[in-house]
Amino acid sequence: QVLLVESGGGLVQAGGSLRLSCAASGRTFSTYARGWFRQAPGKEREFVAAISWRGSSTYYADSVKGRFTISRDNAKNTVYLQMNSLKPEDTAVYYCGAAPTIATSSGGVSDWGQGTQVTVSS
Repeated sequence: QVLLVESGGGLVQAGGSLRLSCAASGRTFSTYARGWFRQAPGKEREFVAAISWRGSSTYYADSVKGRFTISRDNAKNTVYLQMNSLKPEDTAVYYCGAAPTIATSSGGVSDWGQGTQVTVSS
């Protein structure tokens, strides 16, 4: 069974920081691109950030560019999302995903985690 498990979500004040982690088990995703998406209530799931399997290329949504950083540790089969200068509009359930190639739309993701809630208070 393949599992992607997110952790690190929580409640933070605007301007604060959180670090999300997504650990994979069941099989290795070391040659898969990994990414983060988020979904706010009443909205569609949207792309946040993605990283190539080597970690040499990263991609960000314009709304998070300069504030969020995606990274990965293939030895640990884990991807991270460092979120700084958080804003209330970043409030959402954050999902990690894996795909054979970089995916900036949810349709391109082959495996999903269960999600972790991030709430930013004003």
